[in-house]
Amino acid sequence: LCSICANLDFYQIFLDGIPDTEDIPLDYLSSILKKSYQCNFCRLISFHVRRTWMLDKFPHVDISGIECRMFTIHCGCLQLASYPPSKFRCYRLCITMGGLEDLWKRYPAFRIAGALNIHLMQEDAFKFGRPTDLHSRRIKNTVDINMVKKWIKLCQESHGDTCKSLSRIGEHDNRTLPGFVRVVDVVLMSVVPAPSGCRYVALSYIWGGIGAEYWTTKDNIAERGTPGGLNTAKLPDTITDSILFVRQLGERYVWIDALCIIQDNLQDKFAQIHDMDLVYGLSYLTIIAAGGTTARDPLPGCRPRTRTQQHIEVVQGLHLYAAPPRLKEALALSAWNTRCWTYQECALSRRRIYFTGQQVYFECQFDVLCEDIIAESKCDSTNFLKQSRAEYFPQSLDPFTSYMPAVKQCTRRNLTVESDVVDALTGVTNALAKAFGLGDPARAFHHGMMLTDLHHALLWQHNPHTPRTRRSLPDGCSLPWPSWAWAAWRGAIDYMSEHRYLVTHPEDAWLVDYVGNPSVSEMFVDPWYIVDHSGVIVQLDVRRVSRVILIRETEGEVSTYTSPRGIIDPTEMTIDIHRPLDPGTLIFRTTSSHFAIARRRGEESHASIHHGLFNILSASSPPTWVGTAVLPLDVALPTSLEFIVLSRTGMRGAYDIERIEYYQECLLHVMAVSQNHDGSLMERVGLGVIHEAAWIASGAEEKVVFLR
Repeated sequence: LCSICANLDFYQIFLDGIPDTEDIPLDYLSSILKKSYQCNFCRLISFHVRRTWMLDKFPHVDISGIECRMFTIHCGCLQLASYPPSKFRCYRLCITMGGLEDLWKRYPAFRIAGALNIHLMQEDAFKFGRPTDLHSRRIKNTVDINMVKKWIKLCQESHGDTCKSLSRIGEHDNRTLPGFVRVVDVVLMSVVPAPSGCRYVALSYIWGGIGAEYWTTKDNIAERGTPGGLNTAKLPDTITDSILFVRQLGERYVWIDALCIIQDNLQDKFAQIHDMDLVYGLSYLTIIAAGGTTARDPLPGCRPRTRTQQHIEVVQGLHLYAAPPRLKEALALSAWNTRCWTYQECALSRRRIYFTGQQVYFECQFDVLCEDIIAESKCDSTNFLKQSRAEYFPQSLDPFTSYMPAVKQCTRRNLTVESDVVDALTGVTNALAKAFGLGDPARAFHHGMMLTDLHHALLWQHNPHTPRTRRSLPDGCSLPWPSWAWAAWRGAIDYMSEHRYLVTHPEDAWLVDYVGNPSVSEMFVDPWYIVDHSGVIVQLDVRRVSRVILIRETEGEVSTYTSPRGIIDPTEMTIDIHRPLDPGTLIFRTTSSHFAIARRRGEESHASIHHGLFNILSASSPPTWVGTAVLPLDVALPTSLEFIVLSRTGMRGAYDIERIEYYQECLLHVMAVSQNHDGSLMERVGLGVIHEAAWIASGAEEKVVFLR
């Protein structure tokens, strides 16, 4: 050991722990890297940094200011209340890297795993009089199939209906695979129609742009349907390893998209893409190939010498292990996690086996297990692995609360064909519609938008780093997607609390992800209409929001905004009797007003920022703040914009209370709109909030809006 590490009593540290408030300084990272050849403990830290930071790819990164410190974290326990007292607690060392935040600001592309966890191996647990629970175990050269079978059995026997199906929030689940779905029979090595009620495994992987020589097509489907007709010599390693793994598990059928969908048959592709909620939701287990970048890469650990080996050092007689990133962080560093299609493949699956470069992880709706930690338990344990869940869907008993993170995730991921974004989310929207009783998914969702919660769904925002650019259209489609749908625009989409509008800090403080969802305490639009795909105007079934009693914090009467209501007369639903409205046009009655806008002072321009905060100003002299909007910076905006009211926010108050009266829920959600060349259709420009009193004072006019 080096002189610093030699002064540490590792036995005492693992026995009693070190609170994070009393963390111990170790050394600067640059020094630790130099000492790794002489010090076993420094070598553990260096191994982690060299493995996960990929410093050779970032030679210009200056790490001289990064200081390492150490404390311990309790690993939890496997038997809850019956577990022995504190002396039986298992600790792990946490090495933090002070100064990483500054490094991330200077090098945004340099996003790496920060803190390192160092675990005590199971063979040393007896030295502390502790069971081996939650200590590290040695990882074999290849995956221990018996351990994987044990994980699956533990889930089946201990978790009951919790992991039975994705529709666990519904009362019954009588769904079956459609008759047109095929599976690979790994015994006969053929592509066959899925036998009724068969148990099968599904595969989630990335194609990586490699050729089509292994796909199932109209020319080879007949041959592949015969015993032995599926020639493994033509298949890439990810697929051959998955077939081998399924055989080792003792299972017979596996669903693999490239083999089970006829890739040059558009009808077959359309039908199967729109049933992904069933394909992945009903699978017994989903294999997730998160260790490679193309289908040519092997499943790490399926065969010898295909994954990184465990790194263990002996320090003061104790066997210590530098753990790889936990599940969520390991996936965040993977290429698999950057692909849009893989989101729903993971989210819809009830049980998942993740193959990463270091080890295999198991996740179900209830538990997270892995090769390197002894965490198997029939109890509802508090083991620390559960804190690193990859995905949990649906995330709540509310459909919109489950929908928002799915949109946020998908729009941050990559697509080879960018117009696939709605199809890549169709499995999720189908599952939400069925699980929450939203009706026919084709009527409950339009271009990815949840129409049953339209008053919430319309409150999406462009991520500020995303240019306002239209998404490319699918082949054969000439009509642009509607501007009110997030899918019409490229890049990341956010649903955030309206507190983002009222940030008073200068520069780009508003870019922070504000915790919380956009709130609606009162709907102002009812009913809504849409022009459906066949050109017919239909009324939408939008879930209503019950109004909470408004609490005033001032004396005296305050006027309250009342929205125009009532069915729209059919004569008001046409702009031009000679030109029918395009599908996707939203029609609704609300009020409209014009306000001056000005870029918020203190906000610095930056090349990477494409949407900024604008003050909405009163018509008084001098003008005063009456609201805030997020608007695009890439286009030349006029000095004033037209706004339409959507709903009342649930926010507890407004700023600038010296000029405008303060009371709860005094802000209205508004949409900034522009009109097309003949003034008939409106397009979404941005979103904001305006104070209720200012809206009433503006003399807003009632109108029927045609939003496209």
